[in-house]
Amino acid sequence: MQSVVPYDERESADQQWMLDWIDAGHPLFRTAKPATPDRHLAVYAALLDEAARTVLLVDHAKAKAWLMPGGHVDPDENPQVTVVRELNEELKIAPPFHARLGSDAFFLTVTETRPPHSHTDATLWFVFSASQQMEIVPDPAEFSACRWFALDDAGAWAGDSDPQMHRFMAKLTSALELAPVG
Repeated sequence: MQSVVPYDERESADQQWMLDWIDAGHPLFRTAKPATPDRHLAVYAALLDEAARTVLLVDHAKAKAWLMPGGHVDPDENPQVTVVRELNEELKIAPPFHARLGSDAFFLTVTETRPPHSHTDATLWFVFSASQQMEIVPDPAEFSACRWFALDDAGAWAGDSDPQMHRFMAKLTSALELAPVG
């Protein structure tokens, strides 16, 4: 069951942008690397160790930033399938979707990526149950490091990360407090 957490104004605007983009019939999927078309659908996997109140971020080699694992949605692929596939390809794991937050996208953003191949990622953020003790095998071609970051320590993850990370962390923290246990 998806918990009810209000969208902030930015998420509402991003949601409307996505709906307008889809309704206009624009291509949704990246068809050629690095950025064709210049707007496309992507996913993030938030690996949450709820007991430790931490999330896993990866030091993305190309983006040069601490991000959630994830990637671009392949043509006609369901984003839920994409996010599971990306976790297997990038970290060699298959964790379950978070039991209380569900398997639907928990958060969405529309973000301009960094140069040299700037483009717009319409990103669906999914939450998975994970543990700091789980074996993770990061793809060295994708990531230079993996690290667990505390939800409550914005100073640790706020620097060089996705520009929407603070909004995601606030919504996640709020949802964890509101979501029914069991």
